[in-house]
Amino acid sequence: MTSSRLLRALVALVATGCASAPRPAEAPSQAPAAQALQAAPAAPLRLTLVGTNDFHGWLMPHDTALPGGPVVRQGGAAVFAGYVARLRRDNPGGVLLLDAGDMFQGTLASNLTEGASVVDVYNQLGYAAAALGNHEFDYGMEGPRVVPGPGENPFGALIARIRQARFKLLTVNVREAASGERPAWLGNDGTLLVTLQGVKVGVVGLTTPTTPRISNPALVSTLRFDDMVPATLEAATRLRAQGAEVVVGIAHAGGKCSDLSNPRDTSSCDRSDGEIQGLVESLPKGTLDAVFAGHTHQAMGHFFGDVPVLSTWGLGRSFGVVELFVDPVSREVLPERTRLQAAIPVCAQVDEATGSCDPRKLKDAGAVKLVPATFLGEPVVADPAVEALVGPALARVEQEQRRPLGVTVSSPLGRDYEGESALGNVLADGLREMEKADVALLNSGGLRANLKAGAITYGDIYEVLPFDNTVSIVTVTGEELRRLLVAAYGTGSGVFQQSGLKVKLARCAGPERLRDVTLANGKPLEPARLYRVVMPDFLARGAAGLGTVLSKLPAERIDLGWAAS
Repeated sequence: MTSSRLLRALVALVATGCASAPRPAEAPSQAPAAQALQAAPAAPLRLTLVGTNDFHGWLMPHDTALPGGPVVRQGGAAVFAGYVARLRRDNPGGVLLLDAGDMFQGTLASNLTEGASVVDVYNQLGYAAAALGNHEFDYGMEGPRVVPGPGENPFGALIARIRQARFKLLTVNVREAASGERPAWLGNDGTLLVTLQGVKVGVVGLTTPTTPRISNPALVSTLRFDDMVPATLEAATRLRAQGAEVVVGIAHAGGKCSDLSNPRDTSSCDRSDGEIQGLVESLPKGTLDAVFAGHTHQAMGHFFGDVPVLSTWGLGRSFGVVELFVDPVSREVLPERTRLQAAIPVCAQVDEATGSCDPRKLKDAGAVKLVPATFLGEPVVADPAVEALVGPALARVEQEQRRPLGVTVSSPLGRDYEGESALGNVLADGLREMEKADVALLNSGGLRANLKAGAITYGDIYEVLPFDNTVSIVTVTGEELRRLLVAAYGTGSGVFQQSGLKVKLARCAGPERLRDVTLANGKPLEPARLYRVVMPDFLARGAAGLGTVLSKLPAERIDLGWAAS
């Protein structure tokens, strides 16, 4: 019998069965086929989570001249938009774009508008939420004055950005110091609940509890930054009660892992600088399903238990992707299916041989041939709508950046967070000379870029010193100065840059790191003599661990440099 005749016979048999009364013996023979159809498993639901961190106002790309002349370009908001668009085409309705904080501060493009230009671009990109980073507080009051007077609002600029944003700024562990309540100006409870591919996804925002130590105290003194572990657990429990089937953390708290080659191998992760690892490993299993981290400007792409944790080097150079797969019946994440990609470079063009635009990978690559970049099998196309938003901001920046200062640097001046540096020496020496002070102190974290050789412009200096600090003078006795230096070098906030002193430090950070100090000429500090110490008001207000000493000084011995305002 041919297959067509067999098919006709089966059809006739089925028709006959339908016309006759069913016989009890025939029911079991039909059940296996029906059960097979009903038991066919539905495919897992795919969620594409895209994360950035520590953007710091870098709407524009980074250009790096390689040996031999080619200029490689990495980053840029318009090009990043092309990557996001490709991911959304790959998984329609299944992409969630998140940021782990520090969107603002660090470039003229951001600072000239107090972050408004960044929020415009984030709105266009379609971010769902961003964590509140420590630098989100930097602008203080709205307008040219930063530090508020008595009764004035220190969050004016931030509140303006929150009102402007079509995405949520989230933090669950920041409270009003006086009342313990959530800040009303935040406009939310620190969480977000959205639906992707029919899956309810909760988002928890977190801010590093070290914020009071690394921010201008005048801008955050009314706030309390709580332990992240209980705050996360409470928020995740609350989201699950509201129906969240997946919970994602966006934490402005980071870590450092030197090897990205194996996401299951965490042996390269620095436990002494592992705030985010500590958080994830302290939470009960199942609290968080994924985490995007930030703050440390270090790339991570690792599983801690079953929880993927991603962060990038920041400054708009790269992004991370986590793909979660959810069982359509149990509505649980399938951890064995989770995929992650850490620190994907944002490239309009790439080296043909390596497929990268990361200058760190290309500096020793020999001949570099740049070709158009592709992502997920398609060309990367910059978004014209984002380009139109960025254009006016960059035009204003260029005008400011090109302003010459009449100074030429003969060789590049580099910075070093963990040691004395050429750039730190020049700036500290210049600050001490300008104020005719005995000593100058600079926190290494305040130096945000190296200084190139050649004619220096306003833009070059702004990249090095982007913060709106004033020049402050603190008058201390020799004994108080020694205690100030013990605090400065013992907090773990890098190695302070100084002028006017000779200091001897232990190799490892810790409260006893300062071994010896004399004046620059080798003479000892005189315990009762008064010394004028010049520093940024960030330090003079007690940041970076100096508050324990400065809080005991008479107010008249601290000049914050705000007399004119």
